[in-house]
Amino acid sequence: GLDFDVERGDCLVVTGPNGSGKSTLLALCAGLLVPTKGEIEVAAGRNRIGYLAHEPLLYRELTAVENLDLYGRLYRIPERRERIGMLLERFGLWKARGERVAFFSRGMVQRLALCRTLLHDPDLLLLDEPFAGLDDAGAALLDEELRTLAGARTLVVATHEPARLAPLQTNH
Repeated sequence: GLDFDVERGDCLVVTGPNGSGKSTLLALCAGLLVPTKGEIEVAAGRNRIGYLAHEPLLYRELTAVENLDLYGRLYRIPERRERIGMLLERFGLWKARGERVAFFSRGMVQRLALCRTLLHDPDLLLLDEPFAGLDDAGAALLDEELRTLAGARTLVVATHEPARLAPLQTNH
């Protein structure tokens, strides 16, 4: 059984051993799974949710820019080219923007997946092991991004590193 409320602007850290249901919980919150028992209510509309799963949800045969442009079109993001450029720059991928994702390192793929997750400026961020595959520089970029988003966006983060996110959590 699980019962929780996350208020707008809060940060909920979900932790536990492998197989405990962290990823399933995030998929339920994202509306990708239907609960077999009980109910779940998510106030954010599906187009206002940013979901980072274990799989990066990127097309390996497309370039970084082509991937983000595709998602930008799906979300009907105004001025998407500017937003894409800003995110690629922020996550250190600007120089690799024209390369196919198939040639990216694991860390670069994770950075691009984070760009995809943030592209439409979602209200609710569901992040499943967001630090996975990131080197120290990439993890530092994500730490800074999460500090910037904390309080302005609602964060639900599944992680094996809860101490890393402790400064972002709100106390009620």
